Amino acid sequence: MRNILLKEIKLSASPLAFLFIAFGLMFLLPGYPVLCGAFFVTLGLFQSFQFARESNDTVFSALLPIAKKDVVKGRFLFTCFIELCALLLMAVSAVLRMTVFVNAAPYVTNALMNANLFALAGALVIFALFNLIFVCGFYKTAYKLGKPFVTFIIAAFVTVGAFEAAHHVPGLGALNAFGAEHIGLQLICLAAGMAVYAGVTAAAYAKACARFEKIDL
Repeated sequence: MRNILLKEIKLSASPLAFLFIAFGLMFLLPGYPVLCGAFFVTLGLFQSFQFARESNDTVFSALLPIAKKDVVKGRFLFTCFIELCALLLMAVSAVLRMTVFVNAAPYVTNALMNANLFALAGALVIFALFNLIFVCGFYKTAYKLGKPFVTFIIAAFVTVGAFEAAHHVPGLGALNAFGAEHIGLQLICLAAGMAVYAGVTAAAYAKACARFEKIDL
């Protein structure tokens, strides 16, 4: 498993995938839909898939003395590695906003969603959608990128809009809590986001393996 991941990092990945991890810091931006940072991270991953396709990496990987499912596993491991690195930056940014900058004027007067644990759950949902719609969708052909990514873009921005609008729904204002307010609810939301990410990613991986086994490269 370690060697498969190292192969993806050293040979298959586009530098943009690593560079776009920094978009996790968008959680520090006031007056901006912070979940767009999660989308930009996936945009870097898309560039990595495109780079690998143009360099014929899928065929190269399939010719290695490993099972076809391990080719898929390597790409999923790399995708999750980038996503979790970005999530770490988002978490650090959210904690700073919930503690050090909790009373800072730009954040207090922010009309958009706060960067809290609920926002981290939203980022996990977007990453889960990317893994299901795009990564799994890619392995339907192991070549076509456009259709699954466009489908993901639509799903991602509908999700961003839903999370941004959630705290405006009567009775759901606590989702936009400042600092440690409603921390119990925030933790429940984060746990739910983690469960969604793990479950959806596992299902996407299993389906992608089944699809890739049927492809005659």
